Amino acid sequence: MKKTKKLELLEKTITDNGYKLRYEKGNFLGGDCRLRDDNIIVINKFLPTEGKIFTIARVLHKLNPANCPPEVKKIIEDSGFNIGNQLSLIESEQ
Repeated sequence: MKKTKKLELLEKTITDNGYKLRYEKGNFLGGDCRLRDDNIIVINKFLPTEGKIFTIARVLHKLNPANCPPEVKKIIEDSGFNIGNQLSLIESEQ
């Protein structure tokens, strides 16, 4: 799957889960926040497509939505986010 298609699929999934997606310029990578009653993901618009995919995948991994399509789960895993990675990080800190 092409990077642009991956990004479009992630954008659709995140907006379907009630988040607003904003691309802004600045000196940051991006992430999610809550502003009043709105859940927002802000992404640096100058990031390459891979960086945008990584940022949205990180937020989706944190949310762990139940209605996540298999293609999105694969993108999240390909970005390096899965339960096995989290457990190994926790174990190495102890």
